[in-house]
Formats: sequence, C-alpha cells, structure tokens
Amino acid sequence: MIQKAAPVFVTGAAILWGILVIFIKNLSSAGLESMEIVTLRVYGASLLLVMGLLLYNKKLLKIKLKDAWCFLGTGVVSIVFFSYCYFKNVTVSSVAVSSILMYTSPIWVTLFARLVFREKIRKRKLVALVMAFAGCVLVSGITGGVGRVSAEGLLLGLGSGIGYGLYSIFGRIALEKGYHPMTVSAYTFLFACVGVLPFVKPAEIWTKMNAAPGLWGWALCMVLFSTCMSFTLYTIGLKYMEAGRAAVLATLEPIVTTLVGVVVYKEMLSLVMILGIVMVLGASILISKEN
Repeated sequence: MIQKAAPVFVTGAAILWGILVIFIKNLSSAGLESMEIVTLRVYGASLLLVMGLLLYNKKLLKIKLKDAWCFLGTGVVSIVFFSYCYFKNVTVSSVAVSSILMYTSPIWVTLFARLVFREKIRKRKLVALVMAFAGCVLVSGITGGVGRVSAEGLLLGLGSGIGYGLYSIFGRIALEKGYHPMTVSAYTFLFACVGVLPFVKPAEIWTKMNAAPGLWGWALCMVLFSTCMSFTLYTIGLKYMEAGRAAVLATLEPIVTTLVGVVVYKEMLSLVMILGIVMVLGASILISKEN
C-alpha cells in the first residue's frame, strides 16, 4: 500500500518545498541573514523530529557510529550547503531563477551516481545534460531580458542544485542500511545543527526574532510544513521508489515556486527564460527516466 502511495508522498513534499520561498522572503525582509534562516530551520526541525520519534518509537533514534557519515552527508554536505546557497540566492536573484537552477539536481545526481555507483551514462542522458546546460544559460539571463541574474546568483543556483542532489545519494545509502525514513530525517537535521554553528551567532538570531514576534509564526510554518513534513514525505517516497523517479516528481517544486513568484511577488518572466525553464525541466525528466 505504501509503495503504491510513494508518488503521492513525493508530490506532497514537492508542493511543500515549493512554498518555502514565502517563509524565506518574510524572514529575510526582517533582517535575518541566509545562514540564520538555515539555523532556524535545522534546529526547529531537529527538535520536532526528535520529539516525534520519542513519542512514536524511541528505538528509531538508535544508529550505528560507523554509519554516522551517511547523516553527515545528508545533514552538512547536503542540507547546510544546499540551504545556504538557495536561501542566499532567493535574496539576490528572482524566485523563479533560484528554484529552476536548484533543479539541475537530477543532473548532478546522475553524475554522482556514475562516480559512486558506476552507473552508465547513456546517450539519452548526454542529450539531457546538454539541454540542461543550455537551459541554465537561458534562465541565467546571459542572453539578456527580464530576470537577469549575476554570476553570484548563477553559482549559488548551481551550488544549491549540487547540494540538493546529494541528499538523494546519501539518503538512499542510509535507507539501504535499514534506517527508518524518520530516523534519516531526524539525524539529517541533528548533524546540520552542528554544521551551521560556526557561521552564526545564536544571540543575534534570538534578538532579531524577538524584535518582531510575528516572525516566530513564519519560522514555525517553515519548520513544520516545508521542512519536517516535506523531508519526511520525500524520504518515505525515496524508500519505496527509485531516486530518479522521485526526482522527476519533485520537479513539481520549481513550478509551484515559480507560480508563487508570479502570483505573490509579481515577478515577470521573459519568453527566453520560460524556454530555459522548459529545457531544464525537460532535461531533468529525460535524465531521470528508467533505462
């Protein structure tokens, strides 16, 4: 039953990730820096997930020390790096550009899978890589037009795509070792808590959040809906379906985010950028299909 519902879980996660930009915008407009928002996200998520496991089944909190590297990968190498790049890019680029460049992730997953798992890259995948590169060029605004993005924005976008893709690699390894999806999610954010500490000053975050009490509401919604629920749903889906298929369904996220940008923030998209978006999404779908 759960296996048949796996696509529904991944789709739900994609929608919840798609609205994440609303919370980021509200928190950043109040003066919080990108890494400070990341800190709120990972500490809030780890607290709720650990509490949930204690209530549900505290045995799921047990992991083997030799497997800690998996969660170091999902938490620090993926979540901290990806979140910083994406959150920062939302403040320097448009919502649509940030989201679409992040969704070069299926391409990076394919390349990493080749290096780590020795998976073959067939002709169809090479075509997809070319499509994705061309699409990124168009979305980046190098050709001119509405929504032009800086070199910083382009690099941050690609960095977020790499970090986001690594979650599927490390997460899949942890699941294959027999860990429960909620265990993977909880330890991902526990390790991420350690990863963000060198980059922030907790006292400053506390001061900024208390300056406007309404910010705690935005932070709670970000943690509950676009972090705890979304990552748990995605990890459950990842357990019962191939990472490539999950990546295809997750491409709904940039569509949701782009709609949020257009409807809520009145962002404009040029025809060239729309073409680039279509090419990136098309490449993601093509590269993630089963052989």
